[in-house]
Amino acid sequence: MEKKKRNKLLIIGPTHGVYGGMEAFMITIAEAASNWSEYEVRLCFKLVKNAHAESHLIEAASKGCKHVDFVDRGSLRLIKIISWADILHVQNTPPDVIFTAKLLSKKIILTIHNWRRTDNNIHTIMWGYAAKLADKRWYNSHFVWNTWEPDVKLRTSDAFPTVSKLPDGFCAPSDRSGFIFLGRWIENKGIEEILKAYALATFDKHRHPLTLLGDGPLRTQVNELIYELGLEENVRMPGFVSAATKEKLLASSKWLLAPAKTKEDLGLTPIEARNIGVPAIVTRDGGLPEAGGAAALVAEPGDVNSLLRCMSEAAAMNDEDYKLRADLAKSSLQDFLKPLDFYRIEFLN
Repeated sequence: MEKKKRNKLLIIGPTHGVYGGMEAFMITIAEAASNWSEYEVRLCFKLVKNAHAESHLIEAASKGCKHVDFVDRGSLRLIKIISWADILHVQNTPPDVIFTAKLLSKKIILTIHNWRRTDNNIHTIMWGYAAKLADKRWYNSHFVWNTWEPDVKLRTSDAFPTVSKLPDGFCAPSDRSGFIFLGRWIENKGIEEILKAYALATFDKHRHPLTLLGDGPLRTQVNELIYELGLEENVRMPGFVSAATKEKLLASSKWLLAPAKTKEDLGLTPIEARNIGVPAIVTRDGGLPEAGGAAALVAEPGDVNSLLRCMSEAAAMNDEDYKLRADLAKSSLQDFLKPLDFYRIEFLN
């Protein structure tokens, strides 16, 4: 009996060489597709200028896929890799990848992770044209979709969040306490607003502690602000922790805080929290309300008083109302996320 030909699937996207959300998504799809009988899978990371692949990314990619390539910008190897494929699942809209694939008559499917900038220059024009050349476009939020297709939505476009490995631990709602922030300590993520709102709050801070998980360039400013506001006894800062410790800290918190003011494309941490039944307080910023879902409390970006009102409402919530909201956070996620088998079918349709 003749062996059935498998479709050659190339999952490809740009990278700064570090293990981030886009890289995790690519690896998740590659790992799943490697077990699908219809596909032969190749994973390719196109390094941006002056980037180098870090060991964590190399190790994670190698575990997820047997055939992994790291190519430099402008490398002739890129043409050979694209020539190998039948189907390309491309991250964002790199013109060199899309134009080459189109010339070679390849099937092109895009997952677009970032909102479209409005600068009227050659780069944005090329990215916009490249996006239209694809057979399908999948945006990771309706917010992102609306920046790329603001007036008329193309028939072959859709919007839904990207998938990756989500935490699956659990802590009974009655055993949870406090608020938690997860992420890099960088500008516009709302860390300063969190601390200022928390300092103004009149609820019992021993019953509602605040955990800031992660680290980053704002470490010095955060330390100074905590001291200035007199919050040393109520704010915990574990730094970077293992995945298991992160999951435990998240699951044992009552509320996730994600109050960015930076046009977030989607926001992964509210989705991670929802998967273990922890509701979020988010801002009306980019795709964050979508990520937070129906159970989220929504504040205005950069507004300390608005965030304070949400945190105070959360702290005052009785056990029954909180449990209903926690259950809604998780149950509503089922219709929000696409199962991995969606990709298995749609790559061929």
